[in-house]
Amino acid sequence: MQVELEILGLSNSQAQTGSFALILGEVNGNRRLPIIIGMFEAQAIAIEIEKIRPNRPMTHDLFRSLAEAFDISVREVIISDLREGVFYAQLVCERDGQTEVIDARPSDAIAIAIRFNAPIYAEESVMDEAGIVINTEDEEQGMEEEVEAGERPESFEEQLKHLPTDQLQKMLEEALEKEDYERAAKIRDELNRRN
Repeated sequence: MQVELEILGLSNSQAQTGSFALILGEVNGNRRLPIIIGMFEAQAIAIEIEKIRPNRPMTHDLFRSLAEAFDISVREVIISDLREGVFYAQLVCERDGQTEVIDARPSDAIAIAIRFNAPIYAEESVMDEAGIVINTEDEEQGMEEEVEAGERPESFEEQLKHLPTDQLQKMLEEALEKEDYERAAKIRDELNRRN
């Protein structure tokens, strides 16, 4: 089973210097999929989202021009697997009614998908392993409304207090795999508090 995703944003990665976190959100859902990508790929995605036209075509623009010249369309992108902390993706392309599936890095696949207005999907297994559930009520209210109402949004550390120990163990392993040591330390502190 696949889950449709949309691009929610790009931000500097706190885990790796010079990298960016690409945040994908589940369409009609409350799960988020953060993927660490390189600066070049982040730039390629941001330029297309903002509809900035560089003087010369970038690599992903060249791919689009080449594909269009040979009547190849990108039907969809699938984030197909997560192995040892590395995401895998597939470009599903079509020409003359014939479908080809091409292996790709998620960052490149997504940069191409937005140039073709192609949908982005993730396998349910990937979302189960790496997806983060967001409280949509808090998200919809927004930080400004919470501040105006005199409420303070719950911090990550406070959220951890409500989670079962086995879920914290899994989150700790994932944070360590992604080399997100700041997050791992907060989870470890909560686990230590319970022991």
